[in-house]
Amino acid sequence: MKIQIDTHTHSTASGHAYSTIDDLARGARRRRLKGFVLTDHGPALPGGTHPYHFSNLRILPDTIGGVLFFRGVEANIINIEGHLDLTPVYLRKLDFVMAGLHEACFKSLDREGNTRLLAAVLANPFVDGLSHPGNPAFPIGIEEVVKAAAQYGKTLEINNSSFRVRPGSEQNCLETARLCRKHGALISCGSDAHYWEDVGNFAKALALLEEAKVPPELVINSSIERFRAFSEKRRAVRSAEEEKMRIL
Repeated sequence: MKIQIDTHTHSTASGHAYSTIDDLARGARRRRLKGFVLTDHGPALPGGTHPYHFSNLRILPDTIGGVLFFRGVEANIINIEGHLDLTPVYLRKLDFVMAGLHEACFKSLDREGNTRLLAAVLANPFVDGLSHPGNPAFPIGIEEVVKAAAQYGKTLEINNSSFRVRPGSEQNCLETARLCRKHGALISCGSDAHYWEDVGNFAKALALLEEAKVPPELVINSSIERFRAFSEKRRAVRSAEEEKMRIL
């Protein structure tokens, strides 16, 4: 399996990443990717971006440095109701909305509480998927979360950086991948690059997906066509939901 688009990258706007958007494009081209998604952190994370950063992504071209550019976010889950640190007015304009738990923004609940929380986040029409759900700092009932992702047509990420920066993620990620195959849940495969040379580094994630026997059809960024189809469908859902909220 090949990954054509990196769905998880960070620029200097995240506050703790060290490359510009042009640098990230250079990294994607170096790895022979077709494109990348800029998923800077939401504003709740220390050093994170102002919300207007995400609105103003519209000024950037759709191709940068010879590769496709997609606008996204790694929004932070900030409370037990599953609220995010960006409002729908910003989320509806993006190509890919991941939501994630980060220790700096949210204190882990117990396994049952974390599971309920992520199921609620997956039910949110403004969320397209979860970032690094295999993080052992937030224990979950993996099968329950996978079933929720399958039910709502959302993605669960296999995050290549987790194997380095979130010790103990391997078994959780492998079980997640196996259960996604079992239940037909979608997967995204991201580098979580915070430096340009890591863009497109999926080596361990791809080995894990192969071990779990995950077919390419379940991995939304295994082709441009799959990613575009997923992104366009989800963006339409978010726009319609935001319009409904404004009318009400």
